[in-house]
Amino acid sequence: MFRGAVCARPPPESLDVTTIDLAEYDVPGRGRGILDVIRWRYLLRLLVRKGTATRYRNSVLGWTWSYVKPAAQFVIYYFVMGIILQIHHDVQNFAIYLFSGVVIINLFNEGFGNATNAIVDNGSLVRKIYLPRELFPIAAIIVAFIHFLPQVAILLLICLVVGWTPTLAMVGAVLLGVLIVVMFALGLGLFFSGINVRFRDAQNVVEIIRMFSTWTSPVLYIWPFVQAALPTWAFHIYMCNPLSVAVELFHYGFWEGTVTESVGLPQPFWLYIIIALVACVVSLVVGQAVFRRFERTFAQDL
Repeated sequence: MFRGAVCARPPPESLDVTTIDLAEYDVPGRGRGILDVIRWRYLLRLLVRKGTATRYRNSVLGWTWSYVKPAAQFVIYYFVMGIILQIHHDVQNFAIYLFSGVVIINLFNEGFGNATNAIVDNGSLVRKIYLPRELFPIAAIIVAFIHFLPQVAILLLICLVVGWTPTLAMVGAVLLGVLIVVMFALGLGLFFSGINVRFRDAQNVVEIIRMFSTWTSPVLYIWPFVQAALPTWAFHIYMCNPLSVAVELFHYGFWEGTVTESVGLPQPFWLYIIIALVACVVSLVVGQAVFRRFERTFAQDL
């Protein structure tokens, strides 16, 4: 036997790695996408808590900004559209009509914008530990929803003051409008947050979409104006926009119960709702697919 040679002893039978059951172990980097949120809901709560706690840190007004920002936006729009241009002088309770549209569009804009930057803003966590990356844009959407609630509370209070009597259909319309906006914002947020890690130009595209969201939905004007200005086929495309459907659902839920004469809903509105829901589901599927495609190189790109 050569000097220095070591006589290797075969491993015990109990240490045979081929007999270890790997079924209970996870393969790092592979998950079920959005479905993993249920399993990792504890981390999701931590991310939501972090997002709400740091949003107005070192701010004098703090959560008051959740009221100030939409109020300032409403005042500007009402001053220009309602007082200077006098476009809606014949629309009853135009202030409620305008504010109900602004509130739901703000939910989309904030959720969509926050979700797009969620991975980049949490780059240190993404590089250090493994967890489902979808948690970050989903947490951003939830944080936007939390800041959406004070605005709805103000809208609800104003409607009650002017004699709003809600019905089950109105409440259902409001909930459906919120669902459509959250799904659409999450789908687009997943899509652009994945791209944004590698191509930061995505942020500029998102800003353009957010700018158009207010003007391409019946927020500052009533839908009959659009119907009169566009061909029939173009108006149908306009109303199939999930944001247009969500805005009209909010108008039906809050504004229509405060007026004696309303413009009603564009027909066939039930078909617009179905198409909007399908568009939201498609945006979620495509957004998840693109997100997982770019997820493989998040650590390197960050």
